[in-house]
Amino acid sequence: MTIASDDPRVAAAAAPPPSVPPAPATAARRRRSRLTRNRWGYAYVAPFFLLFAAFSLYPFLYTAYISLHDVRLSDLDGAVFVGFGNYTELLQDEFFWNAARNTLTIGILSTVPQLAIALGLAHLLNYRLRGRTFFRVAMLMPYATSIAAATLVFAQLFGHDYGLINTLLEAVGFDRIDWESGSWTSQIAISVIVTWRWTGYNALIYLAAMQAIPNDLYEAATLDGASRWKQFVHVTIPALRPTILFTIVVSTIGAVQLFGEPLLFSGNGMTNGGVSNQYQTLGLLMYDQGWTNFRLGQAAATAWTMFLIILVVVGVYGLIARRRARAER
Repeated sequence: MTIASDDPRVAAAAAPPPSVPPAPATAARRRRSRLTRNRWGYAYVAPFFLLFAAFSLYPFLYTAYISLHDVRLSDLDGAVFVGFGNYTELLQDEFFWNAARNTLTIGILSTVPQLAIALGLAHLLNYRLRGRTFFRVAMLMPYATSIAAATLVFAQLFGHDYGLINTLLEAVGFDRIDWESGSWTSQIAISVIVTWRWTGYNALIYLAAMQAIPNDLYEAATLDGASRWKQFVHVTIPALRPTILFTIVVSTIGAVQLFGEPLLFSGNGMTNGGVSNQYQTLGLLMYDQGWTNFRLGQAAATAWTMFLIILVVVGVYGLIARRRARAER
């Protein structure tokens, strides 16, 4: 039996307590919870970021700082701020433009034949051949060979007096060539070394991309009466455009940074690139400025100029890829 009461205090006391909704979790609390759950993941990746910051990010930023100062290797504490003076002096230096031309020439002479041969080798290995595994490993062996060992061997092959290549040229009636002294001959010789070393690596990249192409495309082309050459031109090449663009970008970056082959080609380890600087690249020039002439500021400016050249080249390739993708749509 319920007894009614007119007193509001009695009614409030008799009423059940209202349910209090739980307080919503704040954004900060959710972030803390997420960090707590992922603490082991952050702990595993932390060593990489620490090493990256110490050996990549810090030198990168410090090089930019040094490029704005006139600093000598023998007096690091005596740096004088010159702004973009090092870059202005660099652009007025005839050795810089000579090294830039040499880098461009060697890059073209090595990249174009290298990628063309790699594409042909990959196309051949894409068929069912006997010993395909052996050929794939054999193509990768030059890439695994030391730069110093390969360059010294090729330097002997291109030797003027006892080189095998001059011996063969003389045997068929040609005169001996002084490969190191000439401008074009030395750059061709260095390009041959680069081509020999990187062709197999790019061929395996192309081969992996070819194996990802659906066989239905080749079967349809065969039914239409297309030969293997037409299948290669109209099926394989269009499907490999992104991979080809990737190898062009990587080869261009490698050409701009070329250092080991021209350094060891003469056999004496000099950074002047020959008696007339005929094969001095930007990498050799940067080393020569910093560790031969002790001008670290100028060397840092050269390094950043090389970086900017790479950015421009990659940006141009990216625009070309975008336009082709839009045209195909």
